[in-house]
Amino acid sequence: MKIDERHLAQLAAVVQAGGVTEGAALLGLSQPAVSRTLAMLEKRLGEPLFLKGRRPLQPTPLGRALADHGQAILTSARKASTLVEGFRHGRTGLVRVGGTPFFMDALIAGMVAGFQNSSPDVRVEQSYGYLSELRAAIVADRIDLAICPIDMLEEGSGLHFQELLPGRNVVACRVTHPLLLKRKLMGPELLDFPWIAPPPGSPLLADLRSLVLSLGATETKIRYAGGSLTSAINYMKESDALTILPHSVVFAYRNDKAITALPVNIPHPERALGLLRRSGDLGAPAIEAFSAHLRKSFENLRHLIKRHEQSVVWGM
Repeated sequence: MKIDERHLAQLAAVVQAGGVTEGAALLGLSQPAVSRTLAMLEKRLGEPLFLKGRRPLQPTPLGRALADHGQAILTSARKASTLVEGFRHGRTGLVRVGGTPFFMDALIAGMVAGFQNSSPDVRVEQSYGYLSELRAAIVADRIDLAICPIDMLEEGSGLHFQELLPGRNVVACRVTHPLLLKRKLMGPELLDFPWIAPPPGSPLLADLRSLVLSLGATETKIRYAGGSLTSAINYMKESDALTILPHSVVFAYRNDKAITALPVNIPHPERALGLLRRSGDLGAPAIEAFSAHLRKSFENLRHLIKRHEQSVVWGM
């Protein structure tokens, strides 16, 4: 015998509320409509659903068993309604975000946590890559958003870039580095110290090469390569090694008082850190909510970094 799930849900509401009128109100239905449903169900089953003469209504054993199934339907429907409502307001869903490793580790991971503090039911999947890889991932719909530095985006690329922070890379070192004691730092002195190689394919590595060339050399002493951001910082803390890092990353570690930036300008093209996505693509509400959270977080960070940069005298 096939029983209509809606009839079971109405039965459950009546049992839960203790009366037909009250049960109908729970479901937003009229009392006569629910009464007809219960009468039809009893006729089809050939068994009563409620004990006669009891107020509030009390179900028979069969009525109770069927009402339990109906309650499961009601619970599932309410969860589905909550899910839809949460999805529409960006409180549930999936966000796939990719980005350059050092930015993701130093800045974005904390922003993701801040976003999920208010939207805990949004799942965020993070991946790493540089511009060419991220662009391909967006086009192939493997990620929704990319967070990366860009100096130029070609017209007709089908992508949209929104700046979050001006791009500035710096020479990073430990806070007790000998070069910080120099009253006037001469550029070639940078070549007297060992270096940590930035990740292959990154703008950081390109900027290291530009810096070395601007100092009249073709290479520098690379002592350590292939590590993560954490390993690079830990290496610097225990050595006189230098490396190239985004200024925002150095800023993010300011409270650790372990690394800092040397007052040296690095010759590199104008670039900005920003959000990259498909042009005209209105993503799911969770993606839009996450994007808005990133923009707000970076706006706050921009003001803090600007004050920090103004406290440093840049120049050789």
